Amino acid sequence: MSNHTHVQSMDTAGLSMTPRSPLKMRLPTMMAVCIGLVIVQGAMISATQGIGMGGMSFITAMVAALALSQFNAMSFAELSLMFPQEGTLATYTQKAIGHFPAIVAVFAGYVVVAILAIPVEMFLVDAMLAQLFPGMLPDKVVPLLILLGLTMTNLVGADVFARVQNILAFVLVSALILVGLTAITGLSQPHPDLAGKAVDWSFSGVWNGHFIGLIALAMWMMVGVEFICPMVNDVRQPRKNIPRAMHLSLFFIFLIFLAFAYGASLYLDIDTLVGSPLPYLDYAHAVFGQSGLVIATVMALAATCSTINTVLASVPKMLHGMAMQKQAFPQLKAINRFNAPWAAIMMLSVCTAISYFSFEIDALIVLVIAATTSWLLAYIVAHIDVIVLRRRLPQQERPYRTPFYPWPQVIGIVSMLYVALNNSPDPNMTRMVYTITGGILLVISLIAALWVKFYMKRGLFEPDVD
Repeated sequence: MSNHTHVQSMDTAGLSMTPRSPLKMRLPTMMAVCIGLVIVQGAMISATQGIGMGGMSFITAMVAALALSQFNAMSFAELSLMFPQEGTLATYTQKAIGHFPAIVAVFAGYVVVAILAIPVEMFLVDAMLAQLFPGMLPDKVVPLLILLGLTMTNLVGADVFARVQNILAFVLVSALILVGLTAITGLSQPHPDLAGKAVDWSFSGVWNGHFIGLIALAMWMMVGVEFICPMVNDVRQPRKNIPRAMHLSLFFIFLIFLAFAYGASLYLDIDTLVGSPLPYLDYAHAVFGQSGLVIATVMALAATCSTINTVLASVPKMLHGMAMQKQAFPQLKAINRFNAPWAAIMMLSVCTAISYFSFEIDALIVLVIAATTSWLLAYIVAHIDVIVLRRRLPQQERPYRTPFYPWPQVIGIVSMLYVALNNSPDPNMTRMVYTITGGILLVISLIAALWVKFYMKRGLFEPDVD
């Protein structure tokens, strides 16, 4: 946080003490944030299902998704270093196309997604623990304790967050690499003769374009590295490390999932890869035997904890930055003596807990698929911001400039629209998904329009001129 913003937020929060200065995060911690947010249980399921559906076609789709994700990272890197503030996408968008799209993009693309997606991860952890300790643990209690514990660590500032995130990311990445490499080498259990149909490794799906239909599934394994951007003022050498953290993390994530997915194809047939509700559990069991359940549970716990930890560190910073620009409730300006936006952290944590207890997992999965379409909208808005600001503010300092501009932005916009139109795994679910997505966007847009018009007293698409 800049000195000016810091003083403002302290005045607003009514705090007299001087917050301590947290240690700046280094590149490894920044990569732990990126990787820990992207590698979730849903992404592991996408990897195993995808390799079952397409084999070599899915590998090709992963390469395409990696390129598109790098384009997304380019736009966020350019924007975040032009305007190094906590509001991130809201800040960039208000400068480019106005406060109304800024509010809609952040609330629809990040806040709602977080409130709906985190409970899904919590449900999956609960299911894993129920299998590991049948009848020993009360329903829903352990994930709730995880949420409360990580809420507390984030309330005591970036120092503790960084230490926790480094540990979680190390455990998560180590477990995934262990499973993938052990499966590929066959060190634990010999590669079996599969009872069902094996994965197709022919290139026919690549030559005939079948892989294009799998890009949407592959994208969900690589979205989210931009969550490091709200922490731009908590990191060392942001001009160098923000782009580097996102780009390197995406390559690292690609290689981890490549080994993980290929290893799965050596132990599981297509029916299990595609049809199992928890295919990574079957995968770990096939590779390690009974001990595989423990390893799968460690992966699930580490993935969920890492995701919750990162979301609670980054999204509240977005909300705090928006509150400073009058785009969100003024109470969200409040920070504590650890320089943490405590009001925003508590709001997000409470809303997540309410969602966790209000829905069942089947309903939540449909809601998450619908909400993540808005996440893709946020990427489209970021690409548009870059194009508009290149024209509106040509003299603005740009510590990072997108290579081959404007092609990454143009390709990114078209590709994100394609993924949004193909985001449902079941065609029968498509109508429901788009109905919910439209409802989410309609409600948020209506509230945002009234907020900008009557509270901020600004034009809906009136960009900031300063």
